[in-house]
Amino acid sequence: MRILLIEDDKETAHFIIKGLSESNYTVDHADNGKDGLYLAVNSKYDLLIIDRMLPGIDGLSIVKMLRAADKRMPILILSALGSVDEKVEGLRIGADDYLPKPYAFSELLARIEVLLRRNKESQAKFLQVADLKINLENYTVTRAAKKIELKPTEFKLLVYLVRHRGQVITRTMLLENIWGYNFDPQTNIVDVHISRLRSKIDRGFDKELIKTIRGIGYKIEE
Repeated sequence: MRILLIEDDKETAHFIIKGLSESNYTVDHADNGKDGLYLAVNSKYDLLIIDRMLPGIDGLSIVKMLRAADKRMPILILSALGSVDEKVEGLRIGADDYLPKPYAFSELLARIEVLLRRNKESQAKFLQVADLKINLENYTVTRAAKKIELKPTEFKLLVYLVRHRGQVITRTMLLENIWGYNFDPQTNIVDVHISRLRSKIDRGFDKELIKTIRGIGYKIEE
């Protein structure tokens, strides 16, 4: 796996490059936005790690230009700017994840692994958890070879849960990623759709796949 790191702080860059190299990643490094953008556009990378505050061209502008050029590789933003609004801004302009500084390298590594896995799955034709199979080409779902009819929002919700299988997904995350940012956070729309999805996915089968994490949200796992 080949990663491009765009980071102007020498000590931080050395720390990340050393850690990723020891984890068997190939890392290219640019210490300014202009060179980083050139490499991102003209070379093939599996993932980009971009500092938000860079000389030349700032990190958010790089993300905007790459997405405008239809470059779809996963992008992780690193930044000392870590307020909720600043994170939301980074995600809205096209980043896939946003990690505030300071951070533990183990967390950075875990987030990279998640982004790479998610990107690989997004290019796949099928998703599967236990005996539940999703065909992303013809939008069909089966469990134990039995066809399950889902409405479009239910299908989108299931795909999101499966792509994050094993992770606890909060109601806020589901609101933002399935319905957008315009819903009242107190709405019960998430719980209603999860209930409907669970009745189709789990009812009548020996094992529940969709789990409720009380007071937090949901997760799907084998």
